[in-house]
Amino acid sequence: MIVVDPDACVLCGLCIAVCPPDALELTRTRLVVHSNCTDCGWCVPYCPVGAISGGRTVRRGPRLPEERRERPVASLP
Repeated sequence: MIVVDPDACVLCGLCIAVCPPDALELTRTRLVVHSNCTDCGWCVPYCPVGAISGGRTVRRGPRLPEERRERPVASLP
C-alpha cells in the first residue's frame, strides 16, 4: 500500500509523472492516492524528500532511450 506523509510532501509532482496507472492526483494542498493504484512502487524512489513509502519492492534498471529498446525482428519468408 502506497502511503504519503502529508507533512513531508512538498507537492513537487515528480511522482505523478512516473505513475503508470495515473493513480496519483496533486491538489493545492495534498497528494491523493486513488483506488486504481496498483501498488507498483514506481513513485517511491522519485520522491525527493521521502514522503512516499510502501509499494512492492521492485528492482529497476535504467530505462533505455527509445532508439535502444528492442524492436521486433521481421521474420524471413
